Amino acid sequence: MHVSDRPEPVSARDVLWRFAPMIYGPTVLFALGEGAVIPLIPVIAAQLGADVAAAALVASALVVGQLCGNIPAGWAVARIGERYTMALAGVLSLAAVVVLAFAPSLGVFAIAVFLIGFCAAAFGLARHSFMTTRVPLAFRARALSLLGGTFRLGMFIGPFVAAGLLALGGDEHTAIWFFAGCLVATVLLVLLGPDPEAALAPSPSTHGDAMLAEDTGEPVTGSIPTDERAGVFRTMWRYRRVLSRLGLAAASLSAVRSTRQVVLPLWGVSIGLDAQTIALVVGISGAIDFALFYASGQVMDRFGRLWAALPAMLLMGAGFVALSFTHDSDQAAMWFAMFAAVLGVGNGLSSGILLTLGADIAPKSDPAPFLGSWRTLTDAGGAVAPLVVSGITAVSTLAIATGAVGVIGLLGAVAFVRWVPRFVPRVRP
Repeated sequence: MHVSDRPEPVSARDVLWRFAPMIYGPTVLFALGEGAVIPLIPVIAAQLGADVAAAALVASALVVGQLCGNIPAGWAVARIGERYTMALAGVLSLAAVVVLAFAPSLGVFAIAVFLIGFCAAAFGLARHSFMTTRVPLAFRARALSLLGGTFRLGMFIGPFVAAGLLALGGDEHTAIWFFAGCLVATVLLVLLGPDPEAALAPSPSTHGDAMLAEDTGEPVTGSIPTDERAGVFRTMWRYRRVLSRLGLAAASLSAVRSTRQVVLPLWGVSIGLDAQTIALVVGISGAIDFALFYASGQVMDRFGRLWAALPAMLLMGAGFVALSFTHDSDQAAMWFAMFAAVLGVGNGLSSGILLTLGADIAPKSDPAPFLGSWRTLTDAGGAVAPLVVSGITAVSTLAIATGAVGVIGLLGAVAFVRWVPRFVPRVRP
């Protein structure tokens, strides 16, 4: 798989800088506020009377909201555009945050959490759709990796902001109001800043990729133009082959990613480490992950999408499998730290790959309905995987569950090798 080596009419730096106020800025603000609130959701749920199981269920409402929001978001973007979808999602999130702060019961609190997840899906899909049609193919992966990196930055800093606010005020609701402030700034930036849809017209190079009128399952090497606007469900049916093949490979990557966030803390507890050591190891793994997000885009743009997806899946799959054999080792803590770093490298190398693959294979004239289906698949993989780990651990051991996740990662690597060359456009110089 090759990416075009043609001279770029404008530099990547110029285009990425123009995206800062309209895409990257709102992304950091939204993620910063969300990252500050997410760790406190179970705490506030417990204050409203939830036991441990109920608090976990309320926290999962965020992921369920994201799953439910992707397809309606595709419909909204196709009809009112990316900018107004982002603004509407911000306003509805703000309303949900106010309900979150004054929720009189656990049920109302859970509904507010669900709505925040729903709006986060709409906000994310609008940005994804916009960049699919506006970013030149020559540096699409870098732009989308940077988008993923700005989201990770906000989610990484958010919990520290929440900790600082708690230290100053001692009330969990201060983090909720911080999220509200971030949302107000986000909506104002989206509505009062430069109109991204007017400032950056659709890139001609994005229309020269694979504009599929129908998913035949054959390799995509040319352009089949179409101006027909299909609905969400018709789009899902039309692209059923690519969604059931490359989409499932992408879902396996999402599953391995989300499992890393669950397994590492559980593994540390299981081998008897204290909370401070576990936090340090997980934090270092996250820092490695964050440090590599732009490098992933560079690799994809220069060498092809598979050169990022395959090493990432092999590293994470093999890392989980190897970790599963170290639980009873005399050096279990050392192996834990080492493989946590390996998983961080693998996750960092995959930064932006799901966004980029979705943009590569989406119909260029109307990408939003397809991207709604694509993001639903990937979000589902991330949501189901922790449940699988929990189920396997309940009937066997954490080591076996960890090894099973590693096998999923290795199978996902095989799927990427099989389906990326078949479905992702090959652009020749």
